[in-house]
Amino acid sequence: MIHGAELQPVEGPARHGVRGLPAEEPTIVSVSDIHGFIREGRSALLTLSDHPEYDPIVETGRLRRLEWVGGDEYVLVVNGDLIDRGAHSDKVLETVERLAEQAPPGHVRVTLGNHEMGMLTPDFFEWGDWYSMSRTDDQRREFARAIEDGHVVAAYDGYNVTYAHAGQPEPYETPALNEELRAGATYLAEGIGQTDDPDRQRELVVEYPAVYGVDGGTGRGPNAGIAWLDFEHMPADAPPQVVGHTRQTRPVRRGNVVCENVIRGNRRSDGGEAVVVETPDGLSALARTPDDTVSEREFSLPVLE
Repeated sequence: MIHGAELQPVEGPARHGVRGLPAEEPTIVSVSDIHGFIREGRSALLTLSDHPEYDPIVETGRLRRLEWVGGDEYVLVVNGDLIDRGAHSDKVLETVERLAEQAPPGHVRVTLGNHEMGMLTPDFFEWGDWYSMSRTDDQRREFARAIEDGHVVAAYDGYNVTYAHAGQPEPYETPALNEELRAGATYLAEGIGQTDDPDRQRELVVEYPAVYGVDGGTGRGPNAGIAWLDFEHMPADAPPQVVGHTRQTRPVRRGNVVCENVIRGNRRSDGGEAVVVETPDGLSALARTPDDTVSEREFSLPVLE
């Protein structure tokens, strides 16, 4: 997927949303902003195993590796920023790729986070020695190919909400944004390692703003693209979405949007790791408590027309 896992391309409606899958109404589980913190990422995904009302989506196998056990009854959305900050970006990527190989096709989806964007455009961001800045030209090409093959998308439609790393304040069409993501990755891949590579990186941000765009000194301003917008710029009447990107200590709702970026905000305390779970009939968050049990919080969100 990012390391070059051998996966068949995801094409057609399955690329863009859960209703494009042949499985009948699988439950969606999403987690965002693991950021290389593999222990906390595992803990979040195991909340389903530790809650009495849910079947597991993963189980711990040999060498404490997570293995897919969700069959076709689950879809896992890894909602951006798998890498950087923590010490185990490689292990996070290996885990997601292994789960994608074990799950039925199209049942593990990854949305582009701003740190994955950093792998495509290291000369543009210049973030020092972070994982995203240290990828080889071949690794950058592999990641661009993963986007072209539909394993990494800008957004993914659930039943009632759309999953995107940072989201957008105005309505958008998921297939159109995913095509913009793919077009930009293809354009960039043609110049990786060439003399115009840095120029193409800068052009990418300008030519494909809905996906790759940044705004203001931090990149997170009100006109930023779907991988960069800060949650504070999300109005109450924004389209129903589940996003990450902006750090929280628990999954929070503002208007129609739930922000699920909680792993970093809880690293110095017991518990707090969480996932968002969606069925056709509802949306809730499963969060680990300080005593290592799992609590559930239900959200009420409007249904997309």
